[in-house]
Amino acid sequence: LGLQKDLKKAFDLYTEAVELGSIDALFNLAESYYFGKGAKEDKAKAAEFYGKAAMQGCPLSRNKLGCAEIKRGNYDRAVRHFLISAKMGHKGSVENI
Repeated sequence: LGLQKDLKKAFDLYTEAVELGSIDALFNLAESYYFGKGAKEDKAKAAEFYGKAAMQGCPLSRNKLGCAEIKRGNYDRAVRHFLISAKMGHKGSVENI
């Protein structure tokens, strides 16, 4: 739109929103850490935040955890994540199964 992206500011706002209880902000913090946008890339921190968001009911985070388990070769765990995410309405998880 004409506004410049300020990824660091976005990261700071996500952090503040997490403190206020936003599940979407947890997911966005995970993405920030995973892709290194607004914060230093840190896959372990990303997994931590995906896990927190998933435990609070974020189907997209649950799907991301399933994808991570596939990369590790933990197919049973991946399917469990995908099933939970699919039951929450995430269509991509159904395709992943």
